[in-house]
Amino acid sequence: MKELLTEFKIANDAMFELLEKINRRPEPYEFYTTPDMWNDPYVSGQMLKYHLMEDVDLASRNMDFIDRSANWIINEFKIGNETSVCDFGCGPGLYTARFAGTGADVTGIDLSESSIEYALKESLRNDLPVNYVIANYLEYDTNKKFDLITLIFCDFCVLNPKQRDILLAKFVKLLQPNGKLLVDVSTHHYFYNVEPTYNYEYVKANGFWSAESHYVFNHTFKYDGKKLLLNKHAIIEKNRTREFFNWLKCYSLPELRDLFSRHGLEITNCFGNIAGDSLNDDSNEMAVIAEVKS
Repeated sequence: MKELLTEFKIANDAMFELLEKINRRPEPYEFYTTPDMWNDPYVSGQMLKYHLMEDVDLASRNMDFIDRSANWIINEFKIGNETSVCDFGCGPGLYTARFAGTGADVTGIDLSESSIEYALKESLRNDLPVNYVIANYLEYDTNKKFDLITLIFCDFCVLNPKQRDILLAKFVKLLQPNGKLLVDVSTHHYFYNVEPTYNYEYVKANGFWSAESHYVFNHTFKYDGKKLLLNKHAIIEKNRTREFFNWLKCYSLPELRDLFSRHGLEITNCFGNIAGDSLNDDSNEMAVIAEVKS
């Protein structure tokens, strides 16, 4: 009996320590797991599936919005056969394919091999040539210059301050003298309407995070002073435990203007989203057009 109680205490202590870790609120940007998520063969496959769901706003926006916003971008920037476009974080090519349909010279960069593989197949199937690159766009480099660079679906918001500095410097380097940058972000209004949450679930098999039976512990943390959100996911399987940290920085227009200006970029126009809708106090998103300061 004494040995059994000792084993129980050891197991109880280990479980308590694990639960303490799962429930701990990290320091802002303490962990960065984005490459881990996109390089996981199973999870990246699940992300691709959600990218392609026509009526779901998860990995990508719904297809109706993508059609509307792609048409707006093509018209706003007069994309055509004399335009060079680079889409950072292109995913499975939902925007790059539409840009290439105008005859533009299009490059798409993404970390996910499964997304780029799908995009390449679609490019060949539809005879829409796009230069796809599998890379972390923070590390991407080329001698080519672009008339338009896009960063869509609030990708800018997931970056920590150092990463933002790297990316903005890269944009300045890669833009043509009269080139444009289009970026969308989450707003303070969105931040204020998110509630801190905690829940867990048991998934028998073939869930989003794993094909095996597993438990998922989900947290949403808010960092009020920084207008920063964190969706933290702990996945407990029989033989391993994983954690994924998805950060989301929310911006005001003055804050974004100041950040861009410090990196030599001037915001010349702003909208409520990348479909060109008007920006107002209730907008959950904001899209900005920027140019390199003369």
